[in-house]
Amino acid sequence: MSKDEKIFGLPAEQGRWLFVLLGLVINLCIGSVYAWSVFRKPLEATFNVGATQSGMPFTVFLAFFALLMPFAGKLLDKYGPKLISIIGGIVVGLGWILSKNASDMTFLTITYGVIAGAGVGIVYGAPIAVATRWFPDKKGLAVGLTVLGFGLSALITAPLARKLIAAHGPLPTFGILGVAFLVITVILAFPLRFPPSGWKPAGWTPPPAAAAGAGYNVSGMLSTPTFYGLWICYIIGALAGLMAIGISSPCAQEVVQCDAATAAGLVSIFAIFNGVGRPIFGWLTDKITPRGSAIVSFIIIIAASAIMLQIGAGCTGLYTVAFCGFWLCLGGWLAIAPTATATFFGTQFYAQIYGVVFSAYGLGAIIGNLACGRIRDLTGSYTNAFYLTGGLAVLGIVVAFLLLKPPKK
Repeated sequence: MSKDEKIFGLPAEQGRWLFVLLGLVINLCIGSVYAWSVFRKPLEATFNVGATQSGMPFTVFLAFFALLMPFAGKLLDKYGPKLISIIGGIVVGLGWILSKNASDMTFLTITYGVIAGAGVGIVYGAPIAVATRWFPDKKGLAVGLTVLGFGLSALITAPLARKLIAAHGPLPTFGILGVAFLVITVILAFPLRFPPSGWKPAGWTPPPAAAAGAGYNVSGMLSTPTFYGLWICYIIGALAGLMAIGISSPCAQEVVQCDAATAAGLVSIFAIFNGVGRPIFGWLTDKITPRGSAIVSFIIIIAASAIMLQIGAGCTGLYTVAFCGFWLCLGGWLAIAPTATATFFGTQFYAQIYGVVFSAYGLGAIIGNLACGRIRDLTGSYTNAFYLTGGLAVLGIVVAFLLLKPPKK
């Protein structure tokens, strides 16, 4: 790229920030899965099911989200972020739109969980890959801001979904939101593109660690202990955060006795923490290394778990503090993991290798939500699930300390 070339009419080093903005808004649409807890009680009443069944579409969504990431990553270099994002946006919208016709939870699990989840898996990695390539000098910050929209999505979609559910019911709400997500995502995908090969900001020199990691492909990454440390830590961070996100509204109603409107309002507050956790932990990862930021996140998860094990009816304030911590750390891991991947293993094969790392997110979602739903159905309370999150966070600190460090060539 010549130094005089423009991006959106601006010099390249200023115009590249608009790619971050586009990615942020796309993530606002596809991150609406984090408002799922608002749908759970209405769907349980509609289909007469329990907590395990009402969590299945959410769990399957996250699993297919993670499953499609590696496959979409392989296609990014060949077809570019624009086409991949357009295809993913169409699939996401269709999954939501088809969900309005659900006759039972199995139907909804297929349309919302499999189809919409697969669509998010296709589109999610494209804006992140665009950010990492345009910002080799500020990977953590750029990725954190790009995925900020995914975390903030529930701030908008949770109260919107609650109002639509109250007016039209849960199933028509899927259709209304699906049309909006399809249109917005597809339109914003058109400007996305990668920089020319070898592009870098003026005056920036790659650090030795980045240069050393430039050649890691999937098989090379899998041969390092660093990958397994990152993968295990990511599973733990995702498990704790996604479990909390999936039960935020019903847990507020059952454990601290909030009404549905208050519970949905709290989800919007939590979404702010999920959103800001991404740039905060992205910045922390740049400053204190992936190991340091991972340990900080696990300490917060331990504290939040301890709070949840002590509270009961009327403890809305403590509940809010604890769940703000869980949502903050999940947002943090969605910046720590992609930044650590680029830092440890380079950006040459980034879309492919991060797709493999991201499988930890799906595994954490499956384990966390199935375990939590089962604990609720067996014990009658969500509270006991927080023994699991606290214990795993302790394990995460040990793993991060031992394995989360630059690999040796």
